[in-house]
Amino acid sequence: MAYKDERREIDLMEYWRVILKRKHIFFIFAGTLIVLMALYSFLAPSKYKPSASLLIEEDPSKILSIQDEFGLMGYPSQMRDMVFLNTQITMLESESLAERVATKLDLLSRKEFGGPEGSGKSLFARIGDIVTFKWLRSRTDASDGEELSDPYREIIAKMSKALEIEPVRDTKVLRISYISKHPLLATEIVNTYAKEYINFYIDKKYQTTQQASNFLDERIITLREDISIKERELQRYAQEKEIVLLTDTESVAHSKFADLDKAYTQAQIERVNAEAKYRALRDSTVDSLPRTVENRLIQDLEEEYTQMKNEYQQKLEIFKPDYPEMISLKTKIESMRNQLGEEIQRATALAENEYRSALRRESSLRNLREQQRSDLAQLDSDAILYNNLKTEVENMRRLLNTLEGMQEETKVSAQLKGLETTSISIIDEARVPKNPVSPNKMRNLMLALVFGLFGGAALCFVFEYLDNTIEGPEVVERMSGLPSLGVIPYLHSEADEGKKHGKRSPRRRPSPHTTSLHRDEEPPSQIKEIELVNHRHPTSSFAEDYRTVTTSILLSHMDRPHKIMAFTSSLPKEGKTVTVANIAVALAQINKQVLILDLDLRKPRLNKIFQIRNSRGLTSYLTGKCSLEEAAHKTHIDNVWLIPSGPIHPNPAALLNSDMMKRLIDGIKEEIDYVLLDTPPVLAVVDALNVSALVESVVMVVQPGKTPKKSFMGAVEQLRNVQANILGVVFNKSDIHTMKYYDRYPHYKHYYSHPAE
Repeated sequence: MAYKDERREIDLMEYWRVILKRKHIFFIFAGTLIVLMALYSFLAPSKYKPSASLLIEEDPSKILSIQDEFGLMGYPSQMRDMVFLNTQITMLESESLAERVATKLDLLSRKEFGGPEGSGKSLFARIGDIVTFKWLRSRTDASDGEELSDPYREIIAKMSKALEIEPVRDTKVLRISYISKHPLLATEIVNTYAKEYINFYIDKKYQTTQQASNFLDERIITLREDISIKERELQRYAQEKEIVLLTDTESVAHSKFADLDKAYTQAQIERVNAEAKYRALRDSTVDSLPRTVENRLIQDLEEEYTQMKNEYQQKLEIFKPDYPEMISLKTKIESMRNQLGEEIQRATALAENEYRSALRRESSLRNLREQQRSDLAQLDSDAILYNNLKTEVENMRRLLNTLEGMQEETKVSAQLKGLETTSISIIDEARVPKNPVSPNKMRNLMLALVFGLFGGAALCFVFEYLDNTIEGPEVVERMSGLPSLGVIPYLHSEADEGKKHGKRSPRRRPSPHTTSLHRDEEPPSQIKEIELVNHRHPTSSFAEDYRTVTTSILLSHMDRPHKIMAFTSSLPKEGKTVTVANIAVALAQINKQVLILDLDLRKPRLNKIFQIRNSRGLTSYLTGKCSLEEAAHKTHIDNVWLIPSGPIHPNPAALLNSDMMKRLIDGIKEEIDYVLLDTPPVLAVVDALNVSALVESVVMVVQPGKTPKKSFMGAVEQLRNVQANILGVVFNKSDIHTMKYYDRYPHYKHYYSHPAE
């Protein structure tokens, strides 16, 4: 039977139960995270972050245009501003500027950067060196004996990590910050960065301007020499070709050719239209005259002809064709048809004449156009090289004028370098901060608390999801539809504690608020073993639990009492044998005659619980070695008899499936009130399945928190396959503090956790 897929409402108490069940995981995770964050927050060195603001704008003048420097003229305005600002950020983060700042402040001799009396490292720094294996790299470098060629390289690396450049959104302002344990030094570095950046920017502009000026000088000299050579070449070619000036002649020739080309194109259009009109009329008939005919007479005749035909067709429905009026009308139609045909022929002849005339005009214009093309080509052939040379000289002169103008601007820019003019300015200088930016103790602890709580809860649900064992009656009912017959709490013993190597198991304890126990009820702490607990300790809560289970079993089939019941489990060590013994005692206490059959022929245990020798028993009776009276033993408990398993047999399954076994069960149920069968686990051997088909009902015993869901459902499926009548499930060795059943019925848990006073 597959798991039932039922939609259930969200139960917050169920979530709380999961967390409460695995509270040790929750508290360990949350506590560890909070402690680690607290250690970091209170032991980590404080860091300060002074900031300065820079206003960075493009130069409004053309004397020193940053657009010309970086080639941004082709960008849109918004994109150009973004590229310009990113360029400045890159310059601020450059190693060249960092080196200028380090040199300016002489950081090599400052103890904060490892100078005299500053070589010591903090605890966190040493831990960081160990984690990142920096100590190994340092030792390798020292063993190689190589010295740093640049003494500022390590300082520049530290400054680059601590420096932060942040653009203020929707402005042209940059905020420069520096994070350090030393607030005064950090403030000096930030202010020096701002000032040195302005100087660095001016120097960069001057260097670019100076380089441009030198380049322009060289380019102008070369360009002047090239212009002189080209002008002499142009003059020599004009003398050889006798070209003085080509202006009016060249303009008229080109204009004449353009007019002829236009007229020829128009003649082509007229010829095509005339040809189309002619072909349409030539291929038309009186009955298939095209709509494109523009002759008014033909259109009128066609309309009249069509009306007469329609009239004839309408009268033909009334009169016969040989009727005089019909004969007269048909004669008129034929006359009209002949007249229309003659007009079409005349229109076709006229259209043909127009087409021929248009064709001749097109041919004539084509000849004139081709002749003019030859004359124009001859005229242009002499002037092509001349015009090319002339254009090249003009372009070179324009370029020379442009370069000379740029040369004047760069010379002025170079002369203004000493004024240190720039569009970059400091808005706010950095001030020594009073409060550190990290670690933020309150924020860190709050984050650790939040992440600890949610992370611990998440881990609880992860472990709950990975736990595939049965938790309680609600899970069993949802999976298999079997009801709960009762819950037997777990009894902790010293032997169990020794087996678990010191791990404490769930145990019933009286409430610390309880000062005395009821005089008729025994405290759970005095109970040493669960076997026959309702006989040895009849007033204990455990005895009451077994009586409750017994009552549930009896009430589950009140309409037709079941006298023979088998007790089984899916896996070994789930407590079915103890359950059988205690339920037998509970039945005997209500004056019922009970017979117990130990059908676990491989690992019998009931004989030890009732302290009866196992020399004769069920196997002896089934093999004919003794009678039923000899196999049955009277126990020391009134109304309880036991047939132990007997000597070990080589084929227990065959014995339990024999006819002798069937006759035994059929015979004893007439002579005794209840027969309880202790069978082996269903998934271990096939014995339980063979017996389940012979009895009236079967009771499943599971241990919450240990029995896997898959194993339980596998056992239920096998029992149902043999048509076994499963009454329900007894939950044995249950932890009442974590079992879901008690979350639904909290009064039950309270009752057993706080004995009566």
